Amino acid sequence: MPTRISDAEWQGDLKAGKGSVKLGSGAYEGQYNFSSRFENGVGTNPEELIAAAHAACFSMALAAGLSGAGHTVDSVKTTAKVKVDPVSGGFEITSIQLVTEAKVQGIDKAAFDEIAAATKEGCPVSKALKAVPISLDAKLV
Repeated sequence: MPTRISDAEWQGDLKAGKGSVKLGSGAYEGQYNFSSRFENGVGTNPEELIAAAHAACFSMALAAGLSGAGHTVDSVKTTAKVKVDPVSGGFEITSIQLVTEAKVQGIDKAAFDEIAAATKEGCPVSKALKAVPISLDAKLV
């Protein structure tokens, strides 16, 4: 299995400085700064990148779990909401909310919920982020 690599560089102090991030695949390169991270400024931020990784991993893992259980998966769409809050001594990621909708043939709600809950615990990104409370809102459409 390959090792995935990304790079980031920061220049200057926290509030006036600026940074850039580049995915090793070349699929994304962009800037980030204090405003894009802790306010609503232009650019990306680490939490947004974590959210993208978590949404992608969860969607893929849920599709694998559903199809592995013999169900035909038409689509899985997930939004991950990563919340960062000020805490004593700095900032902390305090919660992650996964909101997913799946179109799956031949499954009832109970079986879907069971597979979705197992996926929340078992997808690789969820495992890596287990120090953060993760909630799941899973809908079968």
